Amino acid sequence: MKLLDKIFDYMELSDVVNFLEEIAPSELAEEFDIGRIGLTLNLENDVKRIAVALDPTEYVIKRAAEMGANLLITHHTLIFHPINLIPRYLADTLKIALGNEISLYSMHTNLDKAENGINDVLARKLGLSNIENCEIGRIGTIKPCSAENFASHVSKCLNTHVQFVGRKEEIRKVMVFGGSGFRDEYLEFAKRNDVDAYVSSELKHDIIRSWEDMLLVDATHYATENPGMQELCTILEDKLKLDVEFIEHNPFIKTL
Repeated sequence: MKLLDKIFDYMELSDVVNFLEEIAPSELAEEFDIGRIGLTLNLENDVKRIAVALDPTEYVIKRAAEMGANLLITHHTLIFHPINLIPRYLADTLKIALGNEISLYSMHTNLDKAENGINDVLARKLGLSNIENCEIGRIGTIKPCSAENFASHVSKCLNTHVQFVGRKEEIRKVMVFGGSGFRDEYLEFAKRNDVDAYVSSELKHDIIRSWEDMLLVDATHYATENPGMQELCTILEDKLKLDVEFIEHNPFIKTL
């Protein structure tokens, strides 16, 4: 019997990890996810309460401690590149996790690709139909609309400000890529699939200049990935019957 078919009052951390790897196998992750991420702080503890967030910020870990979480699951990892010096902010953050016995687990690009992961949830959030599961994102269709109306639709669906650019009068076919997806190789894939609009984040000047014939909608890194982590809470609660809480921590950028 798979872990997905069982119900627990509490679980050993190793069993939770096995469950998470059933949802989003580590082999799905890109090679730059060192060790394919997973556990970044392994305290080998029992898990009764789980916190979920997009980023393991100091605020998020403090909130996880306040709610008595034994495990914090995030999309982004606390330490991405190998280090030989621990700066003060990192030491302070680790101190909170260690002092409150909170193990840390990261589901990064494997969750981007997984069924019901970051990109599936983003596509559904935007109301796309006929969704195709592509390795590097999702493609779907919408009722034909103008570029401006589609950008407004994205803004409302994700509750975020957006930036958009591109010469496209009518939008029918859409590709989504949660996080930093404005890269030439991904946009080439979108073009080969006759995509009218591409939704992602961190739009740069060179991309704007190179892809004027496609509507590019920058809906922020946080807003394009956060819904997938919220959906993960629902999956955990439904399958494990453990206490799960989502921690919201949006790095709101002020504009003048």
